[in-house]
Amino acid sequence: MVCYNGIDSNSIKWKLINKFMITFKDLKFEPRDFGGVGATHTFDNGITISVQASKLNYSTPREDLTSSDQFSSFEVAIWNEDGDFVTKDLFQADDDVVGWCERDDIDDIIAMVANQ
Repeated sequence: MVCYNGIDSNSIKWKLINKFMITFKDLKFEPRDFGGVGATHTFDNGITISVQASKLNYSTPREDLTSSDQFSSFEVAIWNEDGDFVTKDLFQADDDVVGWCERDDIDDIIAMVANQ
């Protein structure tokens, strides 16, 4: 499989890059006051990723559950160190969020954002 930047996911280079990179499972999800769960992580480059799931987010299911384990997909938003959304720029999206992202998708997004 060819991953981010055309680097083969079976290559030693890819494994070394990912050895020090966070993944979905490293995100610290917490209950949100408005329902559901969410996590944010700010990378060394100043970019922040937000991963949310609730009845208000583009997630599966769209319910206010209490654990990230209860969701199969999540809503993702990304902003820079000035607080400006950059999700549209990174994904050529029409919105400041990208919905229904599965865990593997989020791992790919994290790799992309961490290397900006």
